[in-house]
Amino acid sequence: FGGRSAEHEVSLISATSIYKNLDKKKFEITSIYINKKGDWKIVESPLLAASTLSRGDFFSFLPWSKNVSPLTLDADIYFPVLHGPYGEDGTIQGLFEMADVPFVGASVMDSAISMDKAITKIILKAKNLPVVKHIILQDQDWEKQKEAILSKIKEEFPIPFFVKPACLGSSVGISKVKEYGETSAALDEAFRYDQKILVEEGIKGQELECSVLGNDSPRASLPGEIIPYREFYDYRDKYIDGKTRFAIPAELTSSQIEEVQHLSLEAYKAVSCSGMARVDFFMEEKTEKIYLSELNTIPGFTEISMYPKLWEVSGLPFPQLLEQLIELGLERHKKKKRRKENFIP
Repeated sequence: FGGRSAEHEVSLISATSIYKNLDKKKFEITSIYINKKGDWKIVESPLLAASTLSRGDFFSFLPWSKNVSPLTLDADIYFPVLHGPYGEDGTIQGLFEMADVPFVGASVMDSAISMDKAITKIILKAKNLPVVKHIILQDQDWEKQKEAILSKIKEEFPIPFFVKPACLGSSVGISKVKEYGETSAALDEAFRYDQKILVEEGIKGQELECSVLGNDSPRASLPGEIIPYREFYDYRDKYIDGKTRFAIPAELTSSQIEEVQHLSLEAYKAVSCSGMARVDFFMEEKTEKIYLSELNTIPGFTEISMYPKLWEVSGLPFPQLLEQLIELGLERHKKKKRRKENFIP
């Protein structure tokens, strides 16, 4: 937990919540803190203060680092609670795969795909799943063609619209553009965090979320609704002010619930997900059309996070949810070990 991304602090909160809800009679827990430099340290628990976590001796996997250490990690399964780059994008999953150890959550490929909102939308659209109108921009294009890009956005996107980094979560770097004069600053802000960003049509309506759990036979929870205190569910609203309201479950018709669950499972399968994911939606106010927004393969596990809360209202309490996630990770690793990885002529 922790990690090098801009979502470091969110990870600390999620890890604390998971630690509290793991059954200590069933599991012997080794907590590994990763600081913002990428150095690792075994700690007593995530419950320690941030100042305590940052002190002491760290170890590194980099051979040129002064902190390099031969320390051996030995666990039956690893549970990455790392939000954003290096933890949610397939990076640490690749480390686990190379070490040939079981781990909780999505594999390398589905982590990488789901982390990239632009690639996710390309795949969902190819599967004829409903996505919000959007364009994908690269930083080098923005540097060379600013006026052309601003003109294209003004022509194609009515006010308001959203600008967001392609590969970050927790609403980091997202702007709601309410006047065209704000567009350039919003693009600059998103490019501070990522070399690829999205411009998305603003949908007036409800923000919905659905939790998915499983490997080969995934299942979907009841949907929930986010009712932001601010104009949209931003980082401050999520983790600082705490004034956002939630409808758990969402007040939807039975057919709308079925559609959200169906689309959640279709999106999950489209990116070959395993373990878990939270699937986010918009439902347009006038037409009640439901649009897929994104998938999050390491959703928040804080006390207010929708992923565990939706499972709880669907009949799966937090401690049992964690046990099932661990079982799914072990199951996937066991299945992988049965496959031939080397060709012997």
